[in-house]
Amino acid sequence: MSTDDEARPAARLTVLAGPSGSGRESVVELVRARSPSVWIPVAATTRPRRESEIDGVDRVFLAPAEFDRRVLDGELLEWSRIGSHRRGTPYPPLRARLDAGQQVLLPLDLRGALLVRARLPDIRLVLLSPPGYQPDATMAAVLAHTLTHDRTERVVEELVGLLGSSYPDPAWSRVRG
Repeated sequence: MSTDDEARPAARLTVLAGPSGSGRESVVELVRARSPSVWIPVAATTRPRRESEIDGVDRVFLAPAEFDRRVLDGELLEWSRIGSHRRGTPYPPLRARLDAGQQVLLPLDLRGALLVRARLPDIRLVLLSPPGYQPDATMAAVLAHTLTHDRTERVVEELVGLLGSSYPDPAWSRVRG
């Protein structure tokens, strides 16, 4: 006896973490092109919108007071300060996609990935590293997989394979924080 729900893999949050300059954004764009069903969250920011950017598509542009409210209400999965501005990952739309059974790929720096891991311990954490990069012990202990970014096409192919792989339901109700 098999149902459609049993046949398709459970939705899962995969965090693609890497140090600055590891190529996260270019890899994510190629994954999006090859696997359009994978959802990539739109980051929220307090920086001003650039002329070419579309609110809600490129970023969610928030006034500092609104960003503060979302932090206090737990509506940001993680957030950080970048210069005089802040950026973060809105949690309600991400959670809605996971609850609907959609795969989610979240590109973050190493610090942001560890913050998400603290709140959602069942995420799949994938490190995207330049050749020769060695993660510190804290990061190495929580990694599900490491991709050395030596050839972009190979990395994209491997990541698409990971996103399409079958795995058990990680029990999304166990959110900390």
